[in-house]
Amino acid sequence: MRILGISASASISSSNFYLLKAIQRLRQEKDEMQVFEGLQDFELFSPSKLTAGIPKNILELKEKIDAAELIIIATPEYTHNIPAVLKNLIEWCTASGEFAQKNVLPITFTPYQPRGEHAMTSLLQSLQTMKAKIETQLPLYKTDVEIKENQIELPAEVVELLNAAIDLYR
Repeated sequence: MRILGISASASISSSNFYLLKAIQRLRQEKDEMQVFEGLQDFELFSPSKLTAGIPKNILELKEKIDAAELIIIATPEYTHNIPAVLKNLIEWCTASGEFAQKNVLPITFTPYQPRGEHAMTSLLQSLQTMKAKIETQLPLYKTDVEIKENQIELPAEVVELLNAAIDLYR
Protein backbone atom coordinates (compact mmCIF):
# COMPACT_ATOMS: atom_id res chain seq x y z
CA MET A 1 0.00 0.00 0.00
CA ARG A 2 1.22 3.52 -0.80
CA ILE A 3 1.08 5.63 2.36
CA LEU A 4 1.71 9.35 2.71
CA GLY A 5 2.44 10.65 6.18
CA ILE A 6 1.82 14.35 6.81
CA SER A 7 3.29 16.04 9.86
CA ALA A 8 0.86 18.80 10.83
CA SER A 9 3.24 20.60 13.16
CA ALA A 10 4.47 24.10 12.41
CA SER A 11 7.85 23.04 13.80
CA ILE A 12 10.42 21.76 11.31
CA SER A 13 11.77 19.03 13.59
CA SER A 14 8.62 18.05 15.44
CA SER A 15 7.81 14.94 17.40
CA ASN A 16 4.92 14.37 14.96
CA PHE A 17 7.44 14.12 12.11
CA TYR A 18 9.53 11.66 14.13
CA LEU A 19 6.41 9.63 14.95
CA LEU A 20 5.67 9.32 11.24
CA LYS A 21 9.28 8.27 10.60
CA ALA A 22 8.85 5.57 13.28
CA ILE A 23 5.67 4.38 11.53
CA GLN A 24 7.56 4.37 8.23
CA ARG A 25 10.24 2.10 9.77
CA LEU A 26 7.53 -0.11 11.28
CA ARG A 27 5.77 -0.57 7.92
CA GLN A 28 8.82 -0.74 5.63
CA GLU A 29 8.38 -4.47 4.99
CA LYS A 30 4.67 -4.18 4.15
CA ASP A 31 4.12 -0.76 2.61
CA GLU A 32 5.72 2.02 0.63
CA MET A 33 5.54 5.07 2.92
CA GLN A 34 6.70 8.61 2.30
CA VAL A 35 6.73 11.25 5.05
CA PHE A 36 6.04 14.87 4.13
CA GLU A 37 7.02 17.75 6.33
CA GLY A 38 6.88 21.28 5.05
CA LEU A 39 3.39 22.63 5.63
CA GLN A 40 4.99 25.65 7.30
CA ASP A 41 6.36 26.64 3.87
CA PHE A 42 2.92 26.84 2.23
CA GLU A 43 1.57 30.18 1.13
CA LEU A 44 -1.51 31.28 3.05
CA PHE A 45 -4.67 30.20 1.23
CA SER A 46 -7.16 32.64 -0.20
CA PRO A 47 -9.76 31.85 -2.87
CA SER A 48 -8.24 34.38 -5.28
CA LYS A 49 -5.02 32.34 -5.37
CA LEU A 50 -6.88 29.39 -6.91
CA THR A 51 -7.28 31.33 -10.15
CA ALA A 52 -3.97 33.19 -9.89
CA GLY A 53 -1.99 29.96 -9.86
CA ILE A 54 -1.39 27.43 -7.11
CA PRO A 55 2.22 27.45 -5.83
CA LYS A 56 4.42 24.56 -6.97
CA ASN A 57 5.02 23.10 -3.47
CA ILE A 58 1.27 22.88 -2.87
CA LEU A 59 0.65 21.27 -6.27
CA GLU A 60 3.36 18.70 -5.51
CA LEU A 61 1.74 17.72 -2.20
CA LYS A 62 -1.67 17.52 -3.87
CA GLU A 63 -0.18 15.07 -6.39
CA LYS A 64 1.26 12.99 -3.54
CA ILE A 65 -2.14 12.95 -1.84
CA ASP A 66 -3.78 11.80 -5.09
CA ALA A 67 -1.22 9.00 -5.52
CA ALA A 68 -1.47 7.69 -1.94
CA GLU A 69 -3.80 4.89 -0.93
CA LEU A 70 -3.70 6.01 2.71
CA ILE A 71 -2.90 9.38 4.26
CA ILE A 72 -1.71 9.40 7.87
CA ILE A 73 -1.98 12.83 9.44
CA ALA A 74 -0.08 13.22 12.72
CA THR A 75 -0.97 16.44 14.49
CA PRO A 76 -0.24 18.18 17.75
CA GLU A 77 -2.84 20.34 19.44
CA TYR A 78 -2.33 24.11 19.41
CA THR A 79 -4.68 26.17 21.59
CA HIS A 80 -7.30 23.41 21.56
CA ASN A 81 -7.28 23.06 17.80
CA ILE A 82 -5.29 21.79 14.83
CA PRO A 83 -2.26 23.87 13.85
CA ALA A 84 -2.86 26.69 11.36
CA VAL A 85 -0.51 25.00 8.85
CA LEU A 86 -2.81 21.95 8.72
CA LYS A 87 -5.92 24.11 8.39
CA ASN A 88 -4.17 25.94 5.55
CA LEU A 89 -3.52 22.63 3.72
CA ILE A 90 -7.15 21.62 4.20
CA GLU A 91 -8.29 24.92 2.70
CA TRP A 92 -5.99 24.47 -0.31
CA CYS A 93 -7.58 21.04 -0.90
CA THR A 94 -11.24 21.79 -0.20
CA ALA A 95 -12.34 23.04 -3.63
CA SER A 96 -10.15 20.62 -5.60
CA GLY A 97 -11.22 17.59 -3.54
CA GLU A 98 -7.98 15.67 -2.96
CA PHE A 99 -9.32 14.21 0.28
CA ALA A 100 -12.70 13.12 -1.17
CA GLN A 101 -13.03 9.34 -0.76
CA LYS A 102 -9.38 9.19 0.32
CA ASN A 103 -8.47 6.84 3.19
CA VAL A 104 -7.21 8.93 6.09
CA LEU A 105 -5.90 7.84 9.47
CA PRO A 106 -5.90 10.84 11.82
CA ILE A 107 -3.47 10.67 14.74
CA THR A 108 -3.03 13.20 17.50
CA PHE A 109 0.39 13.05 19.13
CA THR A 110 0.55 15.22 22.22
CA PRO A 111 2.45 15.24 25.53
CA TYR A 112 -0.19 13.53 27.69
CA GLN A 113 -3.87 12.75 28.06
CA PRO A 114 -6.37 14.45 27.52
CA ARG A 115 -4.47 16.83 25.23
CA GLY A 116 -5.29 16.27 21.61
CA GLU A 117 -9.02 15.71 22.05
CA HIS A 118 -9.99 19.14 20.69
CA ALA A 119 -7.56 18.85 17.77
CA MET A 120 -8.96 15.43 16.88
CA THR A 121 -12.52 16.76 16.94
CA SER A 122 -11.54 19.66 14.68
CA LEU A 123 -9.59 17.44 12.28
CA LEU A 124 -12.41 14.89 12.05
CA GLN A 125 -14.94 17.62 11.28
CA SER A 126 -12.77 18.99 8.48
CA LEU A 127 -12.05 15.54 7.01
CA GLN A 128 -15.71 14.55 7.16
CA THR A 129 -16.67 17.80 5.42
CA MET A 130 -14.25 16.89 2.63
CA LYS A 131 -15.74 13.36 2.48
CA ALA A 132 -12.56 11.54 3.49
CA LYS A 133 -12.90 7.88 4.47
CA ILE A 134 -11.99 7.42 8.13
CA GLU A 135 -12.06 3.91 9.58
CA THR A 136 -10.50 4.80 12.92
CA GLN A 137 -8.53 7.46 14.75
CA LEU A 138 -5.64 7.24 17.18
CA PRO A 139 -4.83 9.48 20.11
CA LEU A 140 -1.19 8.84 20.99
CA TYR A 141 0.87 10.47 23.70
CA LYS A 142 4.54 11.10 24.20
CA THR A 143 4.24 9.21 27.48
CA ASP A 144 3.39 6.09 25.35
CA VAL A 145 6.72 6.07 23.51
CA GLU A 146 10.41 6.51 24.14
CA ILE A 147 12.11 9.46 22.45
CA LYS A 148 15.91 9.29 22.04
CA GLU A 149 17.82 11.89 20.05
CA ASN A 150 15.00 12.72 17.65
CA GLN A 151 14.06 9.07 17.14
CA ILE A 152 10.93 7.49 18.54
CA GLU A 153 10.92 3.93 19.80
CA LEU A 154 7.47 2.32 19.63
CA PRO A 155 6.62 -0.13 22.42
CA ALA A 156 4.82 -3.37 21.52
CA GLU A 157 1.35 -2.12 22.50
CA VAL A 158 1.68 0.99 20.31
CA VAL A 159 3.04 -1.14 17.43
CA GLU A 160 -0.03 -3.36 17.77
CA LEU A 161 -2.39 -0.35 17.76
CA LEU A 162 -0.72 1.22 14.72
CA ASN A 163 -0.60 -2.01 12.72
CA ALA A 164 -4.26 -2.76 13.47
CA ALA A 165 -5.32 0.78 12.52
CA ILE A 166 -3.35 0.82 9.26
CA ASP A 167 -4.49 -2.68 8.30
CA LEU A 168 -8.13 -1.52 8.50
CA TYR A 169 -7.46 0.37 5.27
CA ARG A 170 -6.25 -2.66 3.27
